[in-house]
Amino acid sequence: MHHPLLNLIKNKKLFTQVFKNFGSPTYAYSKKQLIRNVSAINKALKANFKKFQICYTIKANSNPHIIKTLKSEIPHLGADCSSPGEIYAAGLGGIRPNDCIFTGNYESNEDLDYAYRKNVHINLDDINSFHRLKKIGIPTEISFRLNPGFGKGAFSQVVTGGKNSKFGVPKHKIIDAYKLAKENGVKEFGIQCMTGSGVLDPNYFPKLMEEIIKNIDAIMKSVDIKFNHVSMGGGFGIPYDDNQTPLNFDKVFKGVSDTFHSFFKNKDIPELWIEPGKSVVGNTGVLLASVTGIKKSYKNFVGLDAGMETLMRPALYNAFHRVYKIGDLEAPYSEIVDFTGRICENTDRLAVERPFPSIQEGDLIAIMDAGAYGFSMSHQFCTRPKAAEILIDGEKLQLIRKRETIEDIFSKCEIH
Repeated sequence: MHHPLLNLIKNKKLFTQVFKNFGSPTYAYSKKQLIRNVSAINKALKANFKKFQICYTIKANSNPHIIKTLKSEIPHLGADCSSPGEIYAAGLGGIRPNDCIFTGNYESNEDLDYAYRKNVHINLDDINSFHRLKKIGIPTEISFRLNPGFGKGAFSQVVTGGKNSKFGVPKHKIIDAYKLAKENGVKEFGIQCMTGSGVLDPNYFPKLMEEIIKNIDAIMKSVDIKFNHVSMGGGFGIPYDDNQTPLNFDKVFKGVSDTFHSFFKNKDIPELWIEPGKSVVGNTGVLLASVTGIKKSYKNFVGLDAGMETLMRPALYNAFHRVYKIGDLEAPYSEIVDFTGRICENTDRLAVERPFPSIQEGDLIAIMDAGAYGFSMSHQFCTRPKAAEILIDGEKLQLIRKRETIEDIFSKCEIH
């Protein structure tokens, strides 16, 4: 077992207090690990680039307290936003609009109007997006999202580059996109390329930068523009099981830097932008759940008060999350179980066929690596209210989102 939060979840007294104060299910985040993660990325970038910008991916976890914690550690932190709501959340967390990049897809006019009025960096997913934006206004700066024709991700569903992806401008149209923008009065330019999520291969990112550079070279020669920033997106993975190796960010950004600076050495050097989400917040979060029922059927089922409505990734991607018994990590395994919630779907499994210690109703369970795409993907199916969120700072427990109530769910319904 190599997880950085193991010592935290060994602390049964602490999590008993979490349960007593806030109930379950509850998302609990480690402030120490948040700071450790974003600082490691910042340090690796600083060692390899003179000009760079970290744009935290808001969709990974949009809680303003999380954003504010990251911003307090990295004062120049920016935000990667994919909706007006995420631009708003970034603002609540203290990130200025001019430090936000908005990358929508199939955006409505309302989306584009909001981004334009907020004066964020607009990164367009398609040439048609520019035609829609043009009716609203022409910003000083534009970037386009490049689809290089390939991608990589932990699951097929999270590969966002390639011929089967709905995202980005295909590379055979990317020159036309910049030509159109320049002809319509855009003065400054960036480029962005995000090809997939959860990548743990450190050699992939330098290869991706090579492809971005090839396209930049072609654009600069054809359109006669220069770039203020080059964003290679995010996609930096984290280990979800004990057999996976964490990314070495020093190695990743050394490789990226070599390619980047070999091309720009005799030219104006743009800022490198990255958009990390999972690598910043993923392993900081634990989903605390309580055992509600145990069933001996054709299989052994352990029922929890958290299910697919609380943590969607296992049902959506068949994603693996480590599961531990709070305070008893070394207990011997006694049976093979499926962990399920209370939702009326047979896909409602948080873990399948796991060896696990003896367990009984009322025990507390930790589902690991739930900091990214945990609460942000949660929903209210079967009219189950959303979980609470807390931030753990040593022994201090801070409620950063109150538990939703059934009444909250219907608060927008006017019944006459």
